[in-house]
Amino acid sequence: MAQLWGGRFTGSINELAWNFNASITFDKRFLEVDVRGSKAHATMLAKQGIISEEEKNQILSGFDSILKDVLDGKLEITTKYEDIHSFLEANLIERIGDAGKKVHTGRSRNDQVALDMRLYARDELEHMSQQLLNTLGCLQKIMKDNLDTYMPGFTHLQKAQPVTLAHHVGAYFEMFKRDLLRIKDIYNRMNYCPLGAGALAGTTYPLDREFTAQLLDFYGPTLNSMDSVSDRDYLIEFMSALSTIMMHLSRFSEEVIIWNSNEYRFVTIDDAYSTGSSIMPQKKNPDIAELVRGKTGRVYGDLISLLTTMKGIPLAYNKDMQEDKEAFFDAIDNTSNCLALFTDMLATIQFNKDAMIKSAMMGFTNATDAADYLVNKGMPFRDAHSVIGRLVLHCIDKNCAIDDLMIDELKSFSELFDKDIYDAISLETCVNKRLTIGAPSPECMKKVVALNDEFINKYRIK
Repeated sequence: MAQLWGGRFTGSINELAWNFNASITFDKRFLEVDVRGSKAHATMLAKQGIISEEEKNQILSGFDSILKDVLDGKLEITTKYEDIHSFLEANLIERIGDAGKKVHTGRSRNDQVALDMRLYARDELEHMSQQLLNTLGCLQKIMKDNLDTYMPGFTHLQKAQPVTLAHHVGAYFEMFKRDLLRIKDIYNRMNYCPLGAGALAGTTYPLDREFTAQLLDFYGPTLNSMDSVSDRDYLIEFMSALSTIMMHLSRFSEEVIIWNSNEYRFVTIDDAYSTGSSIMPQKKNPDIAELVRGKTGRVYGDLISLLTTMKGIPLAYNKDMQEDKEAFFDAIDNTSNCLALFTDMLATIQFNKDAMIKSAMMGFTNATDAADYLVNKGMPFRDAHSVIGRLVLHCIDKNCAIDDLMIDELKSFSELFDKDIYDAISLETCVNKRLTIGAPSPECMKKVVALNDEFINKYRIK
């Protein structure tokens, strides 16, 4: 058992307690960021004359060799060590001797862990940004290809008014666009360097925290040493954003599941993202969409777990905070996997346009426009609403659409109906005459698509 704190103790720790306390099984993810942070710290120590240039060079080359050996499979990270920090420091000392014992000068494991978590979270924020841009690009292609693909819009899961597939998918573009902006906001708030905060009260060594922050591409150092090591609000923000991403994915997954059903047949999911039944040979199940929907609750649970952990902790660091890592890693892994799989599934989906159009026509989605037609002919809206309601009941009895009725039959409900009704309530007219920005007409949607292109290009990671 290799630890960094043995001098104070005369007895050995209980093995069960050691395993309970250790974090090496999960914080080994910090290998590369811990090396990055430790090299920056050593560089700063040499700049300040706290260690020599020769010692700095030994430390840097020692860390490089350890990292290379781990990545090449020549050195194993084992549970002999309490955490990734003790693993690295012990191996550094073994390789370069006394110089390795100086790398921890002027820092605590508290600010070291806080730095590692910020570096790791920052990398994940950048990765999540790229994933969201990929999703937005996929949605944008669907929108461009379906500006005039008519389908029913829904309220209460009932057909309401006609829209286009581009307009429907555009709603999710807006959701994921806000998700990306949230990620960018979180990055800007958390991109400050806690290294140099020590255990909680800084250090007497003449550290240059601004220099360390610059080396690690932070905006600057954190401004309160206690806050630096004892809060994880940036993780809570990140996990909240992940939960919102998952909520949006789950909603879209629910719609894909419904659209894939025999009753709708709006989409055909590619075989690569479907599975069958062990007993029913006809089945083609939307398992990926269902799993995305299911894993949303898991990511929510990770967020609640960390919120609950943090809610009663006094300043400054407490061991409870070790519980931040597994919840955060789990939320990151699941959201990243779900976003990638859902985007790939969506990119390969076939949209059954004929089924969508037929559904819109048979769902009386043009009923509101039929009422507006009567209003434009001089009928009060409330009377028009009543006439069209009775007309819809008539069509339900006949199992037909409003468009299918002959003009004489329409006139039996109101003499205001004339032959121009058919054009007035066609799907094309119902959609195309909605010309306010944000509405589903192709004219409006082309403007939105152009703005979407600008947004994607602005945030694309070069």
